[in-house]
Amino acid sequence: MNKPRRVWLKQTIMLVLTAVMGTTAYAQNKEVVIGYQDMVVPWRYAQETRLLEERTGYKVTYRQIGSGADVVRALASGAIDIGEAGSSPFAAGLSQGVPIELFWVLDNINQAEALVARKEAGIASVADLKGKKIALPFASTTHFHLLVALENAGIQPNEVQILNLRPPEVLAAWQRGDIDATFIWNPVLQQVKENGKVLLTSGEIAKATGKATFDAIAVRKDFAKDNDDFLTAFVKVLADSDKDYVGNTARWTADSAQAKAVAKWSGAEAGNVPDSLALYSFVAPAEQAGKQWLGGGKDSVVVQSLAATSEFLKKQGTIGSTLQDYSAGVNPRWVERAAQGQ
Repeated sequence: MNKPRRVWLKQTIMLVLTAVMGTTAYAQNKEVVIGYQDMVVPWRYAQETRLLEERTGYKVTYRQIGSGADVVRALASGAIDIGEAGSSPFAAGLSQGVPIELFWVLDNINQAEALVARKEAGIASVADLKGKKIALPFASTTHFHLLVALENAGIQPNEVQILNLRPPEVLAAWQRGDIDATFIWNPVLQQVKENGKVLLTSGEIAKATGKATFDAIAVRKDFAKDNDDFLTAFVKVLADSDKDYVGNTARWTADSAQAKAVAKWSGAEAGNVPDSLALYSFVAPAEQAGKQWLGGGKDSVVVQSLAATSEFLKKQGTIGSTLQDYSAGVNPRWVERAAQGQ
């Protein structure tokens, strides 16, 4: 082999090796930060088993965040790429221009959030809350439903004292006797029920008013643009997690690995996990892809719910303005792909 050919071959090999090494390094640098809350949901088991990392090869960092409003702020700042929150904080965030897309309904809240009063506070109904202290996370689904409940009872928000506390702070205030009531979810809900009276659940409010609430997962638009395949795989992990629970509920006992994982990630007691999970309704991908949830553009229930929630929050002074169309904040692409694989 003559010298020019040897030089050319060496240079070619180096270019190939550089390209391969560069591709490998790029794959290894694929990272995502996911903000999660303390909701008791099946996919906590996938977090524990690192299933998402296994299927995607991404480095996944999980960051627990105290409230939905904080999740939206973390998405807005770029501190996280993906986050869990309720429909109310997401409605507020979209109204304020946060560049996110809802892509998965984590749960239909149903009976999993409740308005609970201290037994010794002498509160028998929502009407008795006038002049009382009520603690909850601001801009949350429970904040929205409390305002709905108060309106239906003829009580103005300024006729009660609403305190903005994160779930652990709610529990501490309850235990000290500093508050009269709370509208909250598990694991705190289970604990306040022990010496509290349930006045209303979110499911009952939704049935009476048509104003339903749900928890969802949203992604920053810039992350979604560059990580399409990851989001497809992520939704399949979420769908498989729900399917495992719904199809094998009897196996998710208090002493099961699944319940223990849910307890570890949510802060709940493992013994309470089965009952807590039973309060939610988990929606299969085929249903999520339809008009009832994420599909259907302006006509989808999720878009309409976001719009109705935003209008209500504006009326109550929680946000300053609303959007004409919330469909730009909802993307059914990845759940449609998951539905095709069912």
